[in-house]
Amino acid sequence: MTTPSKRPPKPAAKAVAKSAAKSATKPAAAVPSKVQAKGSAKALPHLRFYHSEALRTKTLAVLTALEEADDPTEHREALAKLVAELNDAGMDYCFIRPLKLAKPGFLIEQSASLGMVGALQVIGSVVRNIIGRMDGPRLLSISASIRQLTL
Repeated sequence: MTTPSKRPPKPAAKAVAKSAAKSATKPAAAVPSKVQAKGSAKALPHLRFYHSEALRTKTLAVLTALEEADDPTEHREALAKLVAELNDAGMDYCFIRPLKLAKPGFLIEQSASLGMVGALQVIGSVVRNIIGRMDGPRLLSISASIRQLTL
């Protein structure tokens, strides 16, 4: 059993914890049906990551094949693999690259990389199970969400 630290948390940590608690209790905002154009009066907050041209080409090909198919369920496996690859690219861009730039040391980088590989394998397994059970309309909904992110 660990004992809590006797030092009070820093004010910034309190603010972050308070903000996280507030956002956890609020219902999720509805996803807009159309992305607002640049220069619009109220741009939505967003995050983005860059990935390889090959992954972009693959993303668009899988989404197009799924959307144009008579039976979208034939593309479950391809969509699941795509989501796993996008997760991998996103985690690399948002976490592993910045960590390497910070130069924390070989052991920390290796630990982070190994941990991320394990986490992505678990996420990939969950994604395959969930997408593998979806019907056509739900697959098309996932496809539309991913396509919206490619704009």
